[in-house]
Amino acid sequence: MYAVIFKAKTGQQDQKYSDTINVMRDLAFNKYGCLDFIAVTEGEQEIAISYWPNEENIRQWKNDSEHQLAQSLGQEKWYQSYTVEVVKVERSYSFTSK
Repeated sequence: MYAVIFKAKTGQQDQKYSDTINVMRDLAFNKYGCLDFIAVTEGEQEIAISYWPNEENIRQWKNDSEHQLAQSLGQEKWYQSYTVEVVKVERSYSFTSK
């Protein structure tokens, strides 16, 4: 399993941003096999972590034409800066209370 960690300093976010995020999330799950997607914004900082079964799905998602358009809009107006890290999950464990 792989994770994509997206860390950003936000810029001007509007209704089109919110709409685009929803479309991108649906596309990731329904077309590219995303397993989970979690995003949090605090002040000007945003972090999104998505989980994927393999690197090929991540590459296809990155190169999707709709996603590339969203990336361009992000660079033009929605983000001041961002960093993307692709990592292999070596170990995972969890706890659930009764």
